[in-house]
Amino acid sequence: MTNRSLSDIVSCVTGYDPEALPVEQAQHIIREFLKPVEALEKVAIRSALGRVLAQDMVSPINVPAHDNSAMDGYAFRGAELQPGENAFRVIGTSYAGQAFDGTVAAGECVQIMTGAMMPAGCDTVVPQEFVKTDGERITILPGAVQPGDNRRLQGEDLSAGKVALKRGAILRPAHLGLLASLGIAEVPVRRKLRVAFFSTGDELRSLGEPLDEGSVYDSNRYTIHGMLTRLGCDIIDMGVVRDDPALLEAALRSACENADAVITSGGVSVGAADYTKQIMARLGEMNFWKIGMRPGRPMAFGRISSNGKSAFLFGLPGNPVAVMVTFYFFAREALLQMMGADAAPLPMARVKSLSPIRKKAGRTEYQRGIVSRGTDGDLQVSLTGSQGSGILRSMTDANCIVVLPDERGNVASGDSVDVMMFEGLV
Repeated sequence: MTNRSLSDIVSCVTGYDPEALPVEQAQHIIREFLKPVEALEKVAIRSALGRVLAQDMVSPINVPAHDNSAMDGYAFRGAELQPGENAFRVIGTSYAGQAFDGTVAAGECVQIMTGAMMPAGCDTVVPQEFVKTDGERITILPGAVQPGDNRRLQGEDLSAGKVALKRGAILRPAHLGLLASLGIAEVPVRRKLRVAFFSTGDELRSLGEPLDEGSVYDSNRYTIHGMLTRLGCDIIDMGVVRDDPALLEAALRSACENADAVITSGGVSVGAADYTKQIMARLGEMNFWKIGMRPGRPMAFGRISSNGKSAFLFGLPGNPVAVMVTFYFFAREALLQMMGADAAPLPMARVKSLSPIRKKAGRTEYQRGIVSRGTDGDLQVSLTGSQGSGILRSMTDANCIVVLPDERGNVASGDSVDVMMFEGLV
């Protein structure tokens, strides 16, 4: 990553307009400005689930270490196969962990178990269900096997000296098993990303507090907490900050002194506590955008500093659905990038819309939907109902977000649309 300033990056964006910024331009600016956290640590593989691999992992051994059988059956020389039935004499057994160490001559075979080392000279295994047995002799049924069948080759999975896992991988259960198969007990991972977050607004109340007239419970902190937990961040919940310049500045300073990234919800829309923007700008380099999207138009992004410490700041809207949408389509990828992870865009599926969707061209819209399988077996999507940015139930009832890009207009019933599935995400 470069050390370019935010203004330098913005100056290179063709047609940059902070009052009408396309989603793709905002994502590009964020991607170009961020830098990953460099610190790393070594952890036992039992503690590595969900962590980001900091270095390439090179296999120290061949996997498998020897040619072995993929089946329970009989091992023999494939070159001896003739048309029709083939008879062999069984001279021993090879078990997993207890190899047959004798010599296999012409016309002989060895009974072998799955995973057992192939006897010297043998290259083919016939599954036991394709043979007839008669004492110490077997007869292979015609056409049951070809030379080389059912043999796993040495190093077929991984060969010594090859990269087994690339840095940037988010370690999943299969990765842990792979590392264990190589005899690797500890892995280098990136330090966990520290993220501080708080909500702003005099009307917000934390859980357990009484609701005054005109006040509401703060839901955003709980959805943000859940989304950050899913990413594996170290979380600093700073609660609710009132609409007071001194309190807000103190919160922002504390956040950037103790975290790598700061997420706020509320206070960045037009006319909403102008001093919020002034304080953010005074503490660092900030952009305030009206993004061409629905929901989630107002957003702030930049970097703030205090007492020699700095953090990247994401100022999200205050409406509950807008918070989740802007997090998933801007903050999520950015935080993964800061973790040093492979931050590929969220995968999309192409499905059929069951109903018309009104859409204005020129902005990206994110509608909440329910994907199901139709009687024809194809995937289809219907909307959850009212799509207001304050209706959090539109997210809880949904299993996907319907993504309608800038250039798209109205959607007719039966048209194909892109959806981002929630499974594993929300």
